[in-house]
Amino acid sequence: MTPTRRSATVLTQRALNRALLARQHLLRRRTGSAAEEIEHLVGMQAQVPNSPYVGLWTRLDAFQPDELADLITKRRAVRLGLMRNTIHLVTARDCLALYPLFHAVLGRTLTASHFGRNLVGVDMSAVVAEARALLQEKPRTFSELGKLLQQRWPGRDPTSLAYVIRHLVPIVQVPPRGIWGKSAQPTWTSAEHWLGRPLATRPSAEKLVMRYLAAFGPATVADVSSWSGLTGLRDAVERLRPKLRTFQDERGRELFDIPDGPLPDPDTPAPPRFLPEYDNLLIGHHDRTRVIDHAYRYVIFTGTVLVDGVVQATWNIKRGRDSGTLTIEPLRRLSKADRLAVSEEGERLVKFVASEATQHDVRITAVATSPPQAPQLRR
Repeated sequence: MTPTRRSATVLTQRALNRALLARQHLLRRRTGSAAEEIEHLVGMQAQVPNSPYVGLWTRLDAFQPDELADLITKRRAVRLGLMRNTIHLVTARDCLALYPLFHAVLGRTLTASHFGRNLVGVDMSAVVAEARALLQEKPRTFSELGKLLQQRWPGRDPTSLAYVIRHLVPIVQVPPRGIWGKSAQPTWTSAEHWLGRPLATRPSAEKLVMRYLAAFGPATVADVSSWSGLTGLRDAVERLRPKLRTFQDERGRELFDIPDGPLPDPDTPAPPRFLPEYDNLLIGHHDRTRVIDHAYRYVIFTGTVLVDGVVQATWNIKRGRDSGTLTIEPLRRLSKADRLAVSEEGERLVKFVASEATQHDVRITAVATSPPQAPQLRR
């Protein structure tokens, strides 16, 4: 007689929300270092150079910008293309350990892109070798690199030539790019050259899944794939199944989790939290509705505010010579208590971002009249 399979525990949407907030240290700020938090989060999305600073401030007690700036200048943290082929801030050892998992995906992305189509018939290995030599000679912008590569491959598009190395080689942006209070064009060199160490030779998809679940779980296989941009992860999850606990969501989908991942009471209070642009909390799942309503999915392109654990407002800071003004635009009507709590947390944010200003102001506008639309992306 075949034994009856025991039904998995069902986790409500609110239970998943509180689990995610706890693992992202958004219910209570964590006492720990910036490097520890970056590794716990398995990197932080960082197309906007200052975003990780805000992301760490909202998760860590007493975080100061100099701590992250010091990691970057001392080559203990770097910014490069990883998950979903987007720029992420990771520690140096994660850069070397994780990049090999994404190399094949990045190569396929190049082939399918207009950059790859512009270079049909070109020996990519020769482009990579030449580009590596040029970037190790000194860090360069893509514009500089493309012009130099075009000297060897005349008639070919210089931008496409430069983007070969963006997809086929681990390249990192070097300081002062990514340093708080400074600005510079993205300038690149190879990770191995910058860090003085080789890439890992035996990358582990299983370790990546376990780390993802520690920071984002419980989650489906589709969630892990959506966050990472990797395919074929079902096999890795199945190999891990004996080590994992499983649940179901309210739609009957199987959720996987590490054995000791926190599952707070769904009624646990969630204080207001300010998130930077593209924070992975908002895009770390295939089903993002545990933290953001589908109607507001496009607000990830700006700063967002969590109220009771879900996105209910956007924010923006403008700095003058001696002032910093934080403007908060609610997406829904906020209660008087929520408005007060958001304003108090907002005061702490504007003092962090515009610490040099002598005047700090927080303004909460009227409720947005319609859901945000897709932004017009730059080409």
